[in-house]
Amino acid sequence: MISVVAVLLSAGWSAVAAAQSGVEKLYVLNCGEGTAGDISRWSPGVNEGQSMAFVDNCYLIKHAQGWFLWDTGIPDAVAAMPDGLPAADPKAVHWYRPKTLAAQLDQIGVKPSDIKAMAVSHTHPDHIGNVEMFPTAMLYVQKAEYEWPGANNQPRFKPEHPVTLLEGDRDLFGDGSLVILSTPGHTPGHQSLLVKLPKTGGVVLSGDAVHFKSNWDNRRVPALNFSKEASVFSMEKIDAILQRDHAQLWINHDKAQRDGLKLAPEFYE
Repeated sequence: MISVVAVLLSAGWSAVAAAQSGVEKLYVLNCGEGTAGDISRWSPGVNEGQSMAFVDNCYLIKHAQGWFLWDTGIPDAVAAMPDGLPAADPKAVHWYRPKTLAAQLDQIGVKPSDIKAMAVSHTHPDHIGNVEMFPTAMLYVQKAEYEWPGANNQPRFKPEHPVTLLEGDRDLFGDGSLVILSTPGHTPGHQSLLVKLPKTGGVVLSGDAVHFKSNWDNRRVPALNFSKEASVFSMEKIDAILQRDHAQLWINHDKAQRDGLKLAPEFYE
C-alpha cells in the first residue's frame, strides 16, 4: 500500500512552511444547527439509538488576494421555517438555521459580490445550500465530485456557475497558506482545507472527512460513505498533515468543539 507520506511528496508537498502567510483572518460562521436522531448512522455499531446535537460551520477567509468562502451550509431559506428542515430519515439531522449566512456576512461588512472564490467540501445539501448566493464566484471542486450524478442524474451545480475542476490538492494562491486537500471517501470527490494563519498557526477544516471527535479518534467510517477504504486513507492523510504542520483539526459538525471556538464577527488571525 502506498504510504500517506509518499502521496504527500508526490503531490509536491514541502515540509518547509511558507515564510509569510497570505491569510489575514478566518471567521467561523454558524451555517446551521440541528439534532441527529441516531448517531450510529455515522458510527456503525456504536451509540445505537442515541441522539446528538450537530452544528454546521462555514468559514470566511480574508486572504491578501481577496475573500474566500469555504462551504455554504443549510439554505438561508430554512431560517424562515418555524419547524426547521426535518430529515426524510429519522436517524439523520433535523436542521435549523438560527442565523442566515447573508446576515453574518453583512455583520462583518462583506457583500456576496466581494467573494471572488469559494469551495465546498462536498455536495451534500448541508454544505451547498447557498452556493448560488455567489453566482459569479469561482467555485473550486474536485472533478470526481462535480461529475458525480445527483438526484435523478441531475447536475449538482448550475452549469453556468464558474468552476475550476480539481484532480487532487491545490495551493489556491501559491503561497501555501490556503491549500485544498483531496480527501475522498465520504463522497467521491470530498475535499478538506488547510489554512495557515499567521498567529493561530495551521488549521485543517475537515468537511465531512470525519463528523465528530470520537469517530476521528477511532477512525470510524459511516456506513453511508462512498468508500470505506478511501475514507480511512483520507483520515490518515489529514493526520500526517496535522503532525507535519503542528496543525489543529476543526471538525465541521462537532458541536462540543464548535462551542469552544470564536464565532463571527470575532475572528482568528
